[in-house]
Amino acid sequence: MQVDWQDATIGFERPRINLSEQAPALYRAMVVLDGCVELDSGLRDLVSLRASILNGCAYCVDMHTLDAAARGESQQRLHAVAAWHEAPFFTDRERAALQLTDAVTNVAQTRVPLEAYEVARQHFAEEELAQLIWAIVVINAWNRVAVTARLQPGEYRPR
Repeated sequence: MQVDWQDATIGFERPRINLSEQAPALYRAMVVLDGCVELDSGLRDLVSLRASILNGCAYCVDMHTLDAAARGESQQRLHAVAAWHEAPFFTDRERAALQLTDAVTNVAQTRVPLEAYEVARQHFAEEELAQLIWAIVVINAWNRVAVTARLQPGEYRPR
């Protein structure tokens, strides 16, 4: 079903469902899974922001931008995540993580090419690569929850 955004009274849809209230055990399990990911917070912020941009998740873009800024990430780099391929602000290691994020997030189109995986393998030890993959999987799951439920950006505050 195609949504006609022109018909929305304020430009976006209202929230649809509160999944944390309607399925609390599943929501708690998702929070636990998220908490199990052990990846440098700065890198995780970039990965989460990039996947959220690709998935069109306004709530998660807002959240991860605010979190990254609160941890000291520059506005310049945060803005450049959307065009990381052309931006000179990222290390080779960050580029490898962002490339893998793109491939995994767009898995239906990319099938996660060997090249993206191998580039990441050059920059991450096996255990850290596993954590990176899980971080990408988890943020993609959160994006799907937030987009489907139509969580509203602007209400999140960093801890």
